[in-house]
Amino acid sequence: MTSESTSPTGSNAVVMYSTTWCGYCRRLKSAMDRAGVAYSEVDIEQDPASAALVEKVNGGNRTVPTVVFPDGSAMTNPSLRDVQSRLAGV
Repeated sequence: MTSESTSPTGSNAVVMYSTTWCGYCRRLKSAMDRAGVAYSEVDIEQDPASAALVEKVNGGNRTVPTVVFPDGSAMTNPSLRDVQSRLAGV
């Protein structure tokens, strides 16, 4: 898991960058849905600008899920607990 600051998304919700075939993405989405964590999802295979952002955060790799928080910080392949802690400001 990595954590890095990136440009804000212009939203007050979490943005998850993913792909349709990513098992880790599906697992995190399910966990966030069950926990009631609001997020929007962007498929990096359909949005080249988003793919570039994911590459920037991950040292040139298209590693998903990459989650960007309202403060502009990002985490790669976080657990639900990681997401909740970041949102709580812990």
